Amino acid sequence: MRVTQPKVSQTDSSARSQLPDTRIVTKTSLTIRLAIVFAFSMFVASTRMARVTIVTADSGASFRIDLPLGIPLDLWNYFIPTDNPMSEAKVALGRELFFEKRLSADGSVSCAVCHDPRFGFTDGKAAPEGIHGRKGTRSAPTLLNAMFNAGQFWDGRVESLEEQARQPLVNPDEMGNASIDEVVARLESIPEYKTRFQEVFGGPVNIGSLGKAIAAFERTLVSGNSAFDRYMAGNRDALSDSARQGMLLFNGKARCSVCHTFAGVFAVSQSFPFFTDQMYHNTGVATNGRSFDELSRKAAALAKAGSDRKELERLAREPEAGSLGRFLVTGNAMDIGAFKTPSLRDVELTAPYFHDGSAKTLEEVVEFYLKGGKDNRYRDWQLEPIRLSDQERAELVEFLKSLTSDSIKRLAETAAPKSLP
Repeated sequence: MRVTQPKVSQTDSSARSQLPDTRIVTKTSLTIRLAIVFAFSMFVASTRMARVTIVTADSGASFRIDLPLGIPLDLWNYFIPTDNPMSEAKVALGRELFFEKRLSADGSVSCAVCHDPRFGFTDGKAAPEGIHGRKGTRSAPTLLNAMFNAGQFWDGRVESLEEQARQPLVNPDEMGNASIDEVVARLESIPEYKTRFQEVFGGPVNIGSLGKAIAAFERTLVSGNSAFDRYMAGNRDALSDSARQGMLLFNGKARCSVCHTFAGVFAVSQSFPFFTDQMYHNTGVATNGRSFDELSRKAAALAKAGSDRKELERLAREPEAGSLGRFLVTGNAMDIGAFKTPSLRDVELTAPYFHDGSAKTLEEVVEFYLKGGKDNRYRDWQLEPIRLSDQERAELVEFLKSLTSDSIKRLAETAAPKSLP
C-alpha cells in the first residue's frame, strides 16, 4: 500500500504566507491521516529495520539509497508517492535545483540558503532572510526526515513536499518572484535545465516537474544511525549513563514523550521513530508576539462566527498574524497559537528553537517546558510545571544529543556547497 506523501517543511515566512487553495483543513482530516500512519506503524513494527541498500523500480528505473539504522525500509518506501517515483536522474536534478539561486527573483536565494547542511538543513537564525534581506517571521525548520511529516511548514498548511517546494518561489519574503510563470520562463531559458527537464520528465520545464524534482531530492535527506538508534538495535554501550537516565526522564518524569512520542513501547516506536506526535500545540511561544492577545481575540470571534476562507486571509495579512499558527489554516479556535510538534532527531544541530527561534540552547528549551510553557487562554492542557534537579536537566539534554546522526553531524562540521549525503 502507498499513500501520496504527507508534508514537509521549508521556511515559514510572514503572515502573507499562502493559505490552502481549495478548502480549510480540518482536524478530522489530520486525524484520519495520523490514523493511517499509526495503523501502518503497527504493521511495520513486526518487520526488520533496514540499513542496507535498497532498490525501488516503480517508475521502471531503479533507484538505490542506503537507509541509516533506525529508519525502516518499508516506512521509507511507503512515503514515496505513486505520482512521483524516485530515479537517480530526478534526484540529481532536484539536488541542482536545491542549490540554484536563480530560482529567486534577484539570484541571491536558493533552498539551501535557509536549509543549509552546515546547520542540520536549517539556517541557524531565528528568522530566515530572503531576497533584499527581507526577514520572515518563523524559523526555518529542518528538512531532515521531512518526507515523513504529516504537514509541511510550522502550521501544516500543505500536505506534500512538492507543494512545499513551490510556495517559497512566490513568497515576497523568500524568493520573491512575481509569479510561477516567471520562474518557469527563467529556467526554460537556461539550456542545461531545458535539456535536463526533457530527459527526466519528457517535456519542457513546468512548475509540477520543478516541485517533483526538488521533492525527490529532499526524500534522500533521511537521518538515523544515532547513538540512540544503536542502543535500540542492541548496543547497550552506545548511550552514556547520563543519556540513559535522560531517556528515562524523557519518557517518564519530564513528560516529553507526551508530544514527542516514542511511548516506551519500543517495537512500535521504531516503526515511526521521529519523536513527534505530528500534531499542533499551543505551548505559549506564540505569546512572544506583542499583538498575540489582540489577534487571538479576533481569531476567537471569527471561529465563533464560523470563519470562511476570505476572512482568514484578511486576518492573515495583519501585522504579526503569523503568531496565530495553525488557526490561519483551520479556522478552529482550538488551533489559536498552535504550531507543529517538530521531530527531535538532530535537534542538537538545529538551534535556535521554537517557531520564532526564541530559545537559543537546548537548556533554554528544557527550562521553558519545566515551567509549563507560557500561560495563555489557549495553552495546551497537557503542559504543567515539572521539577527536575540540575543533574536531571543535564541528563535530559544528554539524551536529546544522543538523537544526533553521526553522518549528519560530520556533514555539519565539514559541509561545503553541494556536499550532501
